[in-house]
Amino acid sequence: MNIQKHLLKFVTVTNWVLLVLASIGGYLLSPPDFARGILFGGLIVTVNFHLLYRTLKKSLTPPYLASYNVVIAKYYIRFVVSAFIIFVLISKHYVNPLGLFIGLSVVVISIILGTMLEFKKLFLKEAM
Repeated sequence: MNIQKHLLKFVTVTNWVLLVLASIGGYLLSPPDFARGILFGGLIVTVNFHLLYRTLKKSLTPPYLASYNVVIAKYYIRFVVSAFIIFVLISKHYVNPLGLFIGLSVVVISIILGTMLEFKKLFLKEAM
């Protein structure tokens, strides 16, 4: 498996693992609104990541190459829907904003972990 596919698989799986672990930890160690923030933030960003992957895969796979405008339109639609959901969650006080921020960081943490592991493999292979 090439590095891109391996990294994508790692990030995808790690997103869900981190979301579950962070949500469980949040519900055990923090107030309910903070824990809900972690859960909802993680769900928003993880679902967005999967939808972006599907959009790009369908748009860039021959013979169904989509136009640049279609890809960008889907991206902005997802962005606006996510922003509206986040606005409602915060304005109605369903979640704690800091918990939401932590939940929204799940994909970033997964990407950083995946990149660090791939660099480690690359540099260890070169050293030997």
